[in-house]
Amino acid sequence: MKNTTKKPSPNFIAHPWHGISSGKNVPEMIYAFIEVVSSDTVKYEVDKESGFLTIDRPQKFSNVMPAMYGFVPRTYCGDKVAQNCMKHTGKKDIQGDGDPLDVCVLSEKDVTHGNILLEAIPIGGFRMIDGGESDDKIIAVLKNDSIYGEMRDISDLPVKVKNRLLHYFLTYKAMPGDDSYQVEITDTFNAEEARSIIELSIQDYEDNFE
Repeated sequence: MKNTTKKPSPNFIAHPWHGISSGKNVPEMIYAFIEVVSSDTVKYEVDKESGFLTIDRPQKFSNVMPAMYGFVPRTYCGDKVAQNCMKHTGKKDIQGDGDPLDVCVLSEKDVTHGNILLEAIPIGGFRMIDGGESDDKIIAVLKNDSIYGEMRDISDLPVKVKNRLLHYFLTYKAMPGDDSYQVEITDTFNAEEARSIIELSIQDYEDNFE
């Protein structure tokens, strides 16, 4: 799917959500804007209005994000993404979370800070529902990474790595004794489904912002 943006002037800093392409060869290869890395003790998030990286909240527990984490530019989790979630889960009244599509990027290298753009290859993901909203997590590998770079499907990923990611997303916002935490991962999907969700999120973006 072709996804282009206007060439910026030399003095212009592009908004990481709206001003950057989703990738040169979407959905096989995507751009990921990284907000959080494993060493971060707070969760950073792009401010939707300004594009600046802001502090969302301190990490509540000792568990840390086991991969680089951010989003795919010029994507949006709206009606089409939500309908896809309902189709695969059989659940009703699911809505998109109104954010760009989340992505985790695996690499053997330690990246020490976020606020960066990289190229990644989607290999699968988790179908996550958070408080009645579709909140898919795309799993990708860093382009040309020495360890992960040759992987093309989540079936190539070591089970322990996948389980570490699953555990993080199922627990990272849960407070002990808080029964209001309603996060569910219904299934793990493959690379083909990941590419389909990326395309749907681009269509949702075009429906809402273009």
